[in-house]
Amino acid sequence: MTTTYRIAVMGGTGPQGKGLAYRFARHGHTVVVGSRAADRASAVAEEIRGRLSAVAGAGEVSGDENVAACADADVVVLAVPWDGHDELVASLPLTGKTVVSCVNPLAFDKRGAHGRVVDGGEGSAAEHAQALAPDATVVGAFHNVSAVLLWGDDDYLDEDVLCVGDSEDGKAVAMELARAVVGREGISAGKLRLARQLEPLTAVLISINRRYKVNSGIRITGLDRAPGAGQ
Repeated sequence: MTTTYRIAVMGGTGPQGKGLAYRFARHGHTVVVGSRAADRASAVAEEIRGRLSAVAGAGEVSGDENVAACADADVVVLAVPWDGHDELVASLPLTGKTVVSCVNPLAFDKRGAHGRVVDGGEGSAAEHAQALAPDATVVGAFHNVSAVLLWGDDDYLDEDVLCVGDSEDGKAVAMELARAVVGREGISAGKLRLARQLEPLTAVLISINRRYKVNSGIRITGLDRAPGAGQ
């Protein structure tokens, strides 16, 4: 039986956050879109509700400013830019919550996208979030999912969601949430420190997208994971 959560999406007015909020609500989760401005969050929530008006079983969607959005959430999703990340995370009431980080510290120059080096190569956005919120359970997931496809019309995306974390219980939450995006449980991909590899990997996908004019994703071979399986 699928578990449903009350999910606060920080950065819910940006492309990735809005797409994740839409997917989670589409498949029955209650979602609160978070933003620095409550009115902007409410406007995006209304837009998402409009897309869900004909979807049976969709969850409720509302919007609020970041701190209020987190207050009653079971799960807090961080879909915010790296710039300003630490200040925002430190301001949120995250104690006792599962925090899913999909933050990608990226930079762009004339040669294209590339991953920023965090803490001399020994850190990541997800690890920063855990250090800033030691009483929360932080996992990394959804780093490599296209914002364009998240907001698209396909019921499920034909790719895999890689989940990393030091808590098996926390990782299980992110793996369950993956069902709303790819129609099957996410993949347990190791400890939280492996976010150091997942986060900059997004730059590789951006380069592929630019070269081939696509919205690429990641599939893990060797597992029996047909699209929509295990719902």
